[in-house]
Amino acid sequence: MFELLVRWLLSAIALLLVPKIVPGFHVHGLMPALIASLVIGLLNATLGLFLKVITFPLTILTFGVFLLVINALMILLASRLVSGFQVHGFAPAFWGGVVLTLLSFVIRALLKEV
Repeated sequence: MFELLVRWLLSAIALLLVPKIVPGFHVHGLMPALIASLVIGLLNATLGLFLKVITFPLTILTFGVFLLVINALMILLASRLVSGFQVHGFAPAFWGGVVLTLLSFVIRALLKEV
């Protein structure tokens, strides 16, 4: 349980770092980042999983790049649901998703070393 809370907090911190890299991506404080990271996680686990299953052939054809499109759509939907978390358009959602994925990889790598 504690590990899950730590991952949630680190995801929120990663979400706070994305606006410093991606223009059009805004997070107004820690609380919206916590809520947005929770909503993004829930959307990816439900609607995102469904979309990944039904678009599997397209994902194969694009060598997995279409997964980034699905991730961007989940981020855009989360920005509509969470106040204090705004993404202005598909391009910031796409690049924000890429940066968020890279930050998550770095955070997980650092946690394995500790």
